Amino acid sequence: MGALRRTFANGTRVVRRVALGRVFAADSGNWIVLDIEGDLAERSHIGFGRPSTLGLLDTLRCIEAAGDDHRVDGVLLRLRGNIGRFSHALSLRRALGELRAKGKRVAVFAESMAAFPYLVATAADRIWMPESGNLFLVGLRTERYYLRDVLDRIGAKPEVVHVGKFKSAGETFTRDSMSDEEREQVESWQADVWEDLVTGIALGRSLEPSTVRDLIDTGPYSAAAAVETGLVDALVYADEIEKRLEPLARAPRPGARGPRRVHLLPAVDYFLAHVMDPGFVPIFRDRPALVYLLAEGGVRSGEGFRGITSGGMGGLLAALREDPRVRGVALRIDSGGGDALASDLIHRRVEQLGREKPVVVSMGEVVASGGYYIAAAADQVFAESGTVTGSIGVVGGKINLAGVYERLGISKEGVQQGARAGMLSEARGFNSDERAAVRREMQAIYGTFLDRVAKGRSKSREDVEKIAQGRIWSGRRAQALGLVDALGGPLEALRDLATRAGLQPHERYTLALLPRVPRLPEWAGMLFGTTGSWKAGRGMLR
Repeated sequence: MGALRRTFANGTRVVRRVALGRVFAADSGNWIVLDIEGDLAERSHIGFGRPSTLGLLDTLRCIEAAGDDHRVDGVLLRLRGNIGRFSHALSLRRALGELRAKGKRVAVFAESMAAFPYLVATAADRIWMPESGNLFLVGLRTERYYLRDVLDRIGAKPEVVHVGKFKSAGETFTRDSMSDEEREQVESWQADVWEDLVTGIALGRSLEPSTVRDLIDTGPYSAAAAVETGLVDALVYADEIEKRLEPLARAPRPGARGPRRVHLLPAVDYFLAHVMDPGFVPIFRDRPALVYLLAEGGVRSGEGFRGITSGGMGGLLAALREDPRVRGVALRIDSGGGDALASDLIHRRVEQLGREKPVVVSMGEVVASGGYYIAAAADQVFAESGTVTGSIGVVGGKINLAGVYERLGISKEGVQQGARAGMLSEARGFNSDERAAVRREMQAIYGTFLDRVAKGRSKSREDVEKIAQGRIWSGRRAQALGLVDALGGPLEALRDLATRAGLQPHERYTLALLPRVPRLPEWAGMLFGTTGSWKAGRGMLR
């Protein structure tokens, strides 16, 4: 069956290449066009129902492949909308920097830009905007909602218990302003993001950091004003881009095909025809397989893959442990946490998998509380410098709606057996005995959390507790504290995983992206861009 499956895979590769035709119109002068519209999804969407788009990982893989492709002169990045995640901006910027270090050129065109897209753009050789464009470079601001006053007005009383001095999630309900502890941790994290933003722009535009800070303080800018200040290189309209690229393009190689020096190649086409093409699979053996496992959203008990579930995610981790072809797993986490029990169950699965195969974590925008609980079991943890990290603490409680019911003329009564049977009722608050019981339970959860982190990070419980207390850290500070091993994103995590899995440099392997998104029909998904999948219950990578 294995040989038959591999033969079928080779056949679908031939069909796909024929269907795609000749992507490259010439042997030189090719520019990969990356269109990024707003916040990048983690997962690509290829065909069916809406325009094909590349997710973060596949975008980074395109940039990486272009650096080693002699047919590619450079990358044209067309930015539309805001890149909502600082972590994505840092990963993109770093990949573009590596591309330029390999001798390729990068140009950026945008009609408007805010701070994070502009940070990406500063990795380019040229930044262009139309005369009517706008550079909204005004700095950073973090805001929180506080609902205590409105809850008081309607008669609702929050009953919140937290363990950890900085565990601030409940403050939305219990306060009408930011606490000193919350302000301290947010200011610390924001200062690191601010430093990265200013330093990145300064390096990219050959400016002093103090000059960049002054320029931000006097923003925003029209495109013309941005050119005057040196933040943008030239005023260019979309129809002028190809002509502007000609001076950046390399001279055609002797004997090269094609009359044009500049050929714009959509990144999706390049991805399908070149980046995701694994080459012919050996008939009598499988290639080694690495898995890129997405864990996004809140952590909760249950099945399925809406969020990070103890059953769905735990089941996948268990299956990957048993699949002999899987050599290692890159776990991509973006989560602010959730259910403590579910976090511990998934942590257990990661720990068990790690005893058999390497597990490397790539942290996204936020990996906090239950999200970090899961990450702590990995062999290696990568974070971006601005990743919201840690929040090792516990918070919980309920909203007492007795006052609301009274105002509405609603009565609620119950009959119970057991002194604490009604402690979770929303019709009354905790009494002192119940509050003490809730706190003891949370302290026990907190203690387990500390133990898991201490074991995973090879620290003493006492050392972990000093940096826990529910506090968030930037990825950079988390690295200094030992909560994170290295700064980097998906590409860095995959490179590290390949080494840990024993793969040789440049050795081909299958990369499977999980959880699998159902495709209809399956053959069309294989034809037009499936990068690998796993069938639940069969442990099969394809």
